[in-house]
Amino acid sequence: MNASVSVWLVLVAAIVGANLPFLNQRWLGVIPRSAPKSLGLHVLELVVCYFLVGALGLALEKADGQIYPQGWEFYATTAALFLTLAFPGFVYRYLFKRHA
Repeated sequence: MNASVSVWLVLVAAIVGANLPFLNQRWLGVIPRSAPKSLGLHVLELVVCYFLVGALGLALEKADGQIYPQGWEFYATTAALFLTLAFPGFVYRYLFKRHA
């Protein structure tokens, strides 16, 4: 796979994964739940999605060649970016006023 295609795939997966917890009431968008998710479960699911997207990026990097070692700065930056990407879903779930 081309390196630029891998980058775009990870970016799209990050956008979808960051917003997925807030856009439905299923666990990871697949497993149905009987009760609505609380904010704590949304955050837990967001962390799980962060690691899943990170695993996808790691797998694509391994397929492309060498895996480069990263320090804590990389993970702090990607976590902040992931939270930024989750903002539209959070606004839709908690801040958007729905008219009944």
